[in-house]
Formats: sequence, structure tokens, C-alpha cells
Amino acid sequence: MFYRIFLLRILESLSTLLSRNRVISAEQTQRDISAGSKEKTFSEIIRSAGEKFGVDEKVISSVIKHESSFNPQAVSRSGAQGLMQLMPATASSLGVSNAFDPEQNILAGTRYLRQKLDEFGGNLSLALAAYNAGSGAVRKYNGIPPYKETQNYVARVMNSIADYRA
Repeated sequence: MFYRIFLLRILESLSTLLSRNRVISAEQTQRDISAGSKEKTFSEIIRSAGEKFGVDEKVISSVIKHESSFNPQAVSRSGAQGLMQLMPATASSLGVSNAFDPEQNILAGTRYLRQKLDEFGGNLSLALAAYNAGSGAVRKYNGIPPYKETQNYVARVMNSIADYRA
């Protein structure tokens, strides 16, 4: 009987939480627990990275959303790691010692995105395509490559950025 009442109260609490219109994103609730640094929210790290590299926070957040759904432990089939899905070689070239550390990953991913923006004259669509498919593919096709995955990725990220601005 006690367990039944207990379970009913838990279900009522969950129902109340789920019925609220406010959704708390992983970005707002996850914490960076990297050794030696004070705990920072993803939002704080994103803000800092955006300021440091001159990349809009909404762009960074949208990339993270579509790369890893704000999962700092995400690993893709191709081996990309962490929030911004850095390939091990790219992470290493950017000085990342732990791609699963949110602060290292976001700072390096934002730096890499800044490099792509600079490489493609500030064109965000081309920079996103290069982030996803590589700069070589963007140059080869003189634009967004005709890969469904890359075309969908660029469209989804651009739509998310627009949603953040709305």
C-alpha cells in the first residue's frame, strides 16, 4: 500500500512537471565538471566561446543541438566526439586533450567554426557545410555539397538559428 501511494505521488509530480509549458534544455541544466575549473553551465561556456571567437551564441547553440543534442558524451558512427562532435584529429589539432570535456569541446568547436567562417568569407551556410562535410567538399562543389546529409544539416542549423532569434 505504501509503495502504491508513493508511486502515485511520483506520477502526479511527473505529470505536473510535464504539463508545464516551460521546457528546461540540457544546455541550461548540464554542468561542466572538468577538473580544475569552477562549474560552468553550457550557456556560460557558449557565451565565453562566442565572445572569444566572435561567433554568435545562437549559432554555437544550434550547432551543438544538431551535432549532439547537448550530450557531452556523444560519439558518432564516424568517431566524432562530444558536444560539437569533433573528430579526434581535429580536436588534437585544436589542442583538445579531452573531447568529452564540455569547455574544451565548445571552445575548440567554436574556434574551428570561426576558421570555417573566415575560410568562406563569413558565409555561414558554407561554413556550416564545411563543418559537416569538410572544406574540400565545399570547394570541390563551389558551394554546399550535393550530399543529402550536409544539405539537411545546413538547413536544420539555419532554421534553429532563426528560431533562437524569434
